[in-house]
Parts: sequence; C-alpha cells; structure tokens
Amino acid sequence: MNVLEDPAGFADLQKLGLRTVPVLARGDKFIFGQNTQQIIDFLGLNEDGGPQLSVQELHDRLDKYMGVALELIPLMPADRLTKHVPGRPRSYRALAFHLFRVVDAFVGANRGTPLLQAMFREEPAPDASTADLVAYGTGIRQRFRDWWKAGDTAPSKSLSTYYGPQSLHELMERTTWHCGQHVRQYMMLLEIEGQTHRRPLVDADFAKLPMPQNVWDG
Repeated sequence: MNVLEDPAGFADLQKLGLRTVPVLARGDKFIFGQNTQQIIDFLGLNEDGGPQLSVQELHDRLDKYMGVALELIPLMPADRLTKHVPGRPRSYRALAFHLFRVVDAFVGANRGTPLLQAMFREEPAPDASTADLVAYGTGIRQRFRDWWKAGDTAPSKSLSTYYGPQSLHELMERTTWHCGQHVRQYMMLLEIEGQTHRRPLVDADFAKLPMPQNVWDG
C-alpha cells in the first residue's frame, strides 16, 4: 500500500515504530524492503535473489546512469525545478540531487561511513541551480570512479547500513538500480514537460536488475 495516500497504512507503519518505506510486515515482524534475498527469506520462498550482474557490470551500469543524468539534467527548464514528481512530495530539483546522493552514500559506506536512512532524505539547497546540480553530480561520479580505481571492491566486503550488514555486491546492486530508476524517471519528466531528448536508456540498460515494474509509485 502507498502509506502517503492510505491513512490506515501510515498508522500501521507508526505502530511498528517506523518512519520509512519500503517495509514488509507480518504481524509485529518486519523487514526493510531493501535487499531482495532478505525479502525472499522473509516470505519463505525457495528462490535465489542474489545479484545477477558482476561488480564490474554494476560499475559500468552505474557510471552510465550517472553520465546520462548529467546529460539530461540541463535539459529541464529552470522554472520547472520546483514542480513535484507524480505521486510524491519531491521536487524535480530534489530528484536530480537524490539520484547522485544514493551513489555518494554507497561510496561513503565503502569508506567506513555507515549508510543511514537520513541520507536519502537530504535535500539540495532550495535555490540550487541546474549548474549546481550538474556540478554536484559530476563530483559524485568522479568520487565513484576514484573509489573503483583504488581497488577495494571485493564483492563479499561487509558494509554497514541501517537495515543491517550488506555485502558490497548486494549494496552495489541496490545502488545501481536505485540510481537507474530515478534516471528513468527524469527521462519521463522531460517528456511530461515537452522537452525532447535522445532516449539514452532503453530496456537493455536495465536488464538483470530488480527494477520496479512501474516508473512511478502506484
């Protein structure tokens, strides 16, 4: 259920002492819906939910997504940046910032900074311009590349997150599709606003990732 639109669902979330989604709950037991294998185990399914792409393939996808985002963000008219995306109280400006912040949080986790929920709720400066967003994204992409070149990329490396220890491989997969989903959304926002682009991402660019079925919630 969409707890932003369902008061009863939001009340159930509060009873569990939670403030964020996605969450899977059975009675008073719950897990954060961030790790595919944990979801499968929680539901008692006999399936393998581990990453299907290698860390090298994930690196290549994620770097491509960020490159596409840096291409798309300047196409959005500046006077539309305050508009909200469909079905969520998030501005176009905040989405452009957020899709890079998730990568920044991943790199930070690899360098010893635990990944916290609050990181995903951070907002850009209210007057952040297109140039500011591009500069921020360019810096994060370079930070990601620098981390990769340093070579501390063992798939089994354990990283600290708010939903428990995760392997580098698992968190990298989640970061990749998370960023990719938001770039996919930004492509559609440009179309909604009547802005043409070359459609730089196609279905093959999301293959073998656990992408949400829909571009927008609901």
